[in-house]
Amino acid sequence: MAYHWPADTDFALWELDVLDRNCPVCGRMMHICDHRYRRFHTLDGPVQLICKLNHCPDPTCPGHAKTKSPECEITLALPQMAIGWDVFCWIGHRRCSRHMAVSLIQSELLDDYGIKLSADAIEKYIRRYQVMLAARQQDAEWLRQHYESVAEIILCIDGLQPEKGHETLYVVRELTQKRVWFAEPLLSATADEVRRLITKAKAMAQSLGTPVGLWMSDRQDAFVKGIAAEFPDVPHRYCDNHFLRDLAQPVLEADSHAKVQMRKKVRGLRTIEQAVLQQRKAEPQDELTPDAPETTGTATTAATNLSPTMAEPVGSVVLDYCAAVRGILNDDQGGPLHPPGLRMAAALHEVEESLQRNLDAKKGGSRRSNSGGSRDASRRASTKSTRSKR
Repeated sequence: MAYHWPADTDFALWELDVLDRNCPVCGRMMHICDHRYRRFHTLDGPVQLICKLNHCPDPTCPGHAKTKSPECEITLALPQMAIGWDVFCWIGHRRCSRHMAVSLIQSELLDDYGIKLSADAIEKYIRRYQVMLAARQQDAEWLRQHYESVAEIILCIDGLQPEKGHETLYVVRELTQKRVWFAEPLLSATADEVRRLITKAKAMAQSLGTPVGLWMSDRQDAFVKGIAAEFPDVPHRYCDNHFLRDLAQPVLEADSHAKVQMRKKVRGLRTIEQAVLQQRKAEPQDELTPDAPETTGTATTAATNLSPTMAEPVGSVVLDYCAAVRGILNDDQGGPLHPPGLRMAAALHEVEESLQRNLDAKKGGSRRSNSGGSRDASRRASTKSTRSKR
């Protein structure tokens, strides 16, 4: 669909003519036969380009039926695009280098340069930019110049699978220059398919003329066999990330088991919260009918025995404690160096100490002061749980 330009757009007029005006067939001087107009955005403002089309003036010459466009037109903008090369590269750099979202690119183009593009158009330009970037990255001559000063290269291979049942994207990277050489999706990681990727990496390394000093992977069987067959004299090392993850697996399993046991012991939060909420709803009725029958249940009985003036602050403290404990139980963030089970045990221990301090203070102080101290303690526990989760 053609780009819709506002009626009040102020365009800068650029004219282009053919540089070589000699007819490619008969060699006669070509004449201007028509004009082509196009408009596109640049970072300096919108441009209206006037391209002068030429053809041979001799009707008997085969070049008479063909028009020749200005050679410099392609250096300003790609055909059928509403943006110039500068805007195209600006969008690709923000997306591929700075990893900006399409919505953010769209808003910055509009705010900083007054360029209004739809999200679909920006995504289309990004796809074209990625194709050009991939072709540039795999150019053999360019790679050879880039690796002239490198003594040896280190290659690694790994698979990225978004979900089970989907294709796995296998990526081959070179670590000394931190470059992705190529990536291919595979439905099944068979030994033959993986070896084909390793063979392709070997051909690229040979074209560069730089020896391969090391291979790294997660030591899958297909990787081990393929690398051993294609690179028999090259060492094959285990990836540090996979090695540490496998090493920490027993710790994570023990930590997960400890979290399950602690969650089994800490139960009944929802029952306590419902009792407090029911007590809040029943407070106006209690003031009108003080001889109402006592509610069954331990938590509801304790809440019902409170006076209307004391039930509200005490109920708020109880709800704060429940929220803090629930946040502690739901904290699953962390790794082997910061096990979430240990944080959960420490936070639950602080809540237990806070409750015990309130019980001890209740023997010698008023209920109002005790409820205030309980509220502060529950807030501290909740704050620590939130920080640890972050």
